[in-house]
Amino acid sequence: MKTLTTAATTILAGAIGFGVATYAQTAGAKADPVKVDPKHYKVELENESVRVLRISYAPGEKSVMHNHPNSVAVYLTDGTTRMTTPDGKSQDMPAKAGGTEWAPAGSHLPQNTGNKPFQVILVELKK
Repeated sequence: MKTLTTAATTILAGAIGFGVATYAQTAGAKADPVKVDPKHYKVELENESVRVLRISYAPGEKSVMHNHPNSVAVYLTDGTTRMTTPDGKSQDMPAKAGGTEWAPAGSHLPQNTGNKPFQVILVELKK
């Protein structure tokens, strides 16, 4: 009987752990970067049409998994970031100061892989 109780407890603990991990990944994938990473994300302007974020990372710094709607990025500095998606895949993305880029809605975990501070203005579209 003791073996059955131990097995049932182990299975239940595993199921709860899996559920918590799955919820955390799903919640993180839809997380607002300003709320989950205020060190790196600052709201510069917000209205009914857009939210403008100033994003700043020191060399080597990384964020947490979060989500953005469709956006336009305006790079303030040169740099390279590594974007990791919820499926665990990573892509290094070079940027040039003054460059712009369309960013479709999605979740990622960014890291400044360069040796200099990295700054970007992100204009998130609400409509």
